[in-house]
Amino acid sequence: MRPAVHPVGRLLGQVWVWPAVAMLAVGGYRLGTPDLWRDEIATWTVATRSLGDLLQLLQHIDASNGAYYLLMHCWTAVFGDSTVSLRIPSVLAMAGAAALVALTAERLFGSRVAAVAAGLLLAVPPEISRYAQEARSYALVTCAIAAASYFLLRALERPTWRRWAPYCVAMALAGAGHLISFSTVAGQVGLLALHLWRTRAETDRRLLWQYPLAVAVAALPVLPVVLLGSRQSDRQLGWIAVPSTRGLALFGEHLFGSDLVFYAFVPLVLSALVLPGRRIQAWQVLLLAELPVVSVWLVSRLSDTSYFLDRYLLFTVPAWAVLAGGGAGAVYGTVTALARRRGRAPRGTVAVAGLLTAGLLAVPAVATLPEQPALRYVGSHNGSEEPFKAAAREISAGYRSGDGMAAPLGDQSWAMAWPGVSYYLPSDVRPRPVFVAQSADDAEELSPTPCPRPEDCLGGASRIWLLVLGDTEDPLGSVPTDQAQVLRSQYGEPDRVTPLGGLTLALLDPNA
Repeated sequence: MRPAVHPVGRLLGQVWVWPAVAMLAVGGYRLGTPDLWRDEIATWTVATRSLGDLLQLLQHIDASNGAYYLLMHCWTAVFGDSTVSLRIPSVLAMAGAAALVALTAERLFGSRVAAVAAGLLLAVPPEISRYAQEARSYALVTCAIAAASYFLLRALERPTWRRWAPYCVAMALAGAGHLISFSTVAGQVGLLALHLWRTRAETDRRLLWQYPLAVAVAALPVLPVVLLGSRQSDRQLGWIAVPSTRGLALFGEHLFGSDLVFYAFVPLVLSALVLPGRRIQAWQVLLLAELPVVSVWLVSRLSDTSYFLDRYLLFTVPAWAVLAGGGAGAVYGTVTALARRRGRAPRGTVAVAGLLTAGLLAVPAVATLPEQPALRYVGSHNGSEEPFKAAAREISAGYRSGDGMAAPLGDQSWAMAWPGVSYYLPSDVRPRPVFVAQSADDAEELSPTPCPRPEDCLGGASRIWLLVLGDTEDPLGSVPTDQAQVLRSQYGEPDRVTPLGGLTLALLDPNA
């Protein structure tokens, strides 16, 4: 009789455990730094509203993120709205994605080496570690699509509704979290086609109608998001450029966040596709990774709105990790088989194969090290932080009761300067809004509504803290002309001007 295995030992022996732990470590490292950037500030300002105000806002903007905002509304109600608290759901979601990647690779390639390698490799691309630390929906969508892929494979093996149900739930969650994630259906169709071709002698004909029906069932809860999102797409996506053919060719570098890491994955991917083993399964995963990207690229080229953005397609990276893990498993299996054929000792064979496989896995991991620190500073997507905290610190240090604050609104509200600085201000430092007709809550928007007549909206402020975009020595030259005239006539020239790196803060004090 075999000795009983301790539950902890049994747990640690699961292929998904160590990838999940590794991703938790990568995502949790310095989770509170850098400061929140503007998209994360949008999450905060929406999630912390009352449920009624949140639902009203989604009627006007950001309906495509509505499910995520509702989740974060519940989360912040329980765990608070600190920087770390806002980001923890993304860390947990990406750890779940790593676990699901390992399970998917094990199911496809039948190898524990492939499974563990795939799960660990998901933590390597800098773009994955970045969005594991960001209070936005991309990590949760990535986890949901990874779950959908795993549940799809289970359903293909035995197509019962008990197995299709979790697939439908995962797809619905992904679609509600971000509509673009439904483009994964293109890759799933390719995977299904190869599955039917590979198993044509034993094909279960139920798959031909069960899969389309399961997709339709998953899409039903997403329809309200589609209807609302389609009315808001021009406002939210108009800034995304129409993609070029070159953009498609180089998309892998942007998707991974590093050309070095992407090309370090290539030998592992090629190994899965060409070495003896489960090559058909490898091609299935390749279609799962590539076809969503190609389909979104085509739609963006042919329609009036472009959706072709790396973070919108982040959910395809798990498929690349599965494929690279399959390559690691294929290398390990091939080296072991060749050595055994030549009569070498199994123990030495395993050691050599393990060292070779570990060396291949180390290449992308080492290649990513120079890239990781820069991507932690996600503030402006250019390696610098947005100085909301710095501006709040300056205001707090010199604040007096009766002060007002003017910040970029209207066409510049995308910068989220007003709510960004407000997030970092202490509760007892609340300068009154200047040039604001309606608060963000009352306007059912992300930012306050600017006042049409600036002279009517000074609010009797004794001094004005003025925030403008960019670094400048002439902040009044960076505000609308009518606002500048009012400020000059009543407060004179700025008493103090402080460029902060992306924002400039000035103090207008008529008594200075």
